[in-house]
Amino acid sequence: MQDMMRRATRVCTGAALLAVALSSTNAWANYDDGKVFLTGGVFTVDGAGGGGAVPWATITGYETRDGINGGAGFTYANLPALQLTVFGASVGFFDRFELSYAQHDLSLNLSNLDTVALAAEAAGLNLGTNPWNSTLKMDVYGAKLRLFGDAVYTSDSWIPQTAVGFLWKENSSEDLVNTLGAADSEDWEAYAAFTKVFFRYSTLVNFTARYTSANQIGLTGFGYCDGTTCENDKEFRFEASVAHLVAKNTAIGFEYQQHGDNLDGRSVNIGDLDLSGLTNLLGGVGLGGLAGSLEQKKESDWWDIFFAYAPNKKISFVIAYLMLGNISVSPDNNGFYFSTHLTF
Repeated sequence: MQDMMRRATRVCTGAALLAVALSSTNAWANYDDGKVFLTGGVFTVDGAGGGGAVPWATITGYETRDGINGGAGFTYANLPALQLTVFGASVGFFDRFELSYAQHDLSLNLSNLDTVALAAEAAGLNLGTNPWNSTLKMDVYGAKLRLFGDAVYTSDSWIPQTAVGFLWKENSSEDLVNTLGAADSEDWEAYAAFTKVFFRYSTLVNFTARYTSANQIGLTGFGYCDGTTCENDKEFRFEASVAHLVAKNTAIGFEYQQHGDNLDGRSVNIGDLDLSGLTNLLGGVGLGGLAGSLEQKKESDWWDIFFAYAPNKKISFVIAYLMLGNISVSPDNNGFYFSTHLTF
């Protein structure tokens, strides 16, 4: 089943990338700029059209119901113990359907995890760690379908634009994900998004309900595995975006994304051992504080405050301050984020 899903998502990605190429040709030139500035959203970390973290019900790009429009995006976030880089592409079909792809690289600059990596390397254990730069890599394949409503052109109606989406997330750093205590390195998510533009106040409001079991959006896997017990149960989590246009091509706002508690208080796994129970042993070899420092912190919900600017409909820039809190064994991951989205 998982092999079939992988093949299907890769076919969808190929179609998306082909459509991006087609949309840059003169065949679609008349339909590239039919939408209002920024209403297609920017490049999210999942690749879908929306805010920086939260997918919106709007379809990516500036295409109208008569055309196709594609784009590519890049995101970089620099946090105290982590650096995240995301590349991706997306395409919107007739303002009805969207395909997207994103590739994540998350570098973990964690001194306590590096110590474990050195010890594991000396012992010949494969934990997926690197003593100098452990990295998590994830591919995200997405599809979104607008069901009804129009956030812009029926703004006098209280019915929001509504869309449903599907994401397949495949983490290729399986050994490291298992070391961090996750049950699975790949899984699917589904979401429903509701977007409304209030023209009188120049403000967009979006709510998204996501059905998922992801840890840190899937970057540290899905579910949890504690010794012989593994669970990967999905739940609904809620997200929101508010964007206020201070000019027709400039927006400010904030986002919120609810996270789960699968790995809260669990230690990293080394050979299926609960490291937090080895304090005395580690103390005897001079690594007294290590066990406690490798206990995973309570996973924080994500917040960000952003500034978005589009000098024209071909390119947009986003600068944000991220408040991501605890990620795995690292607390207080707050810092700056930069993203750009090119539309063809």
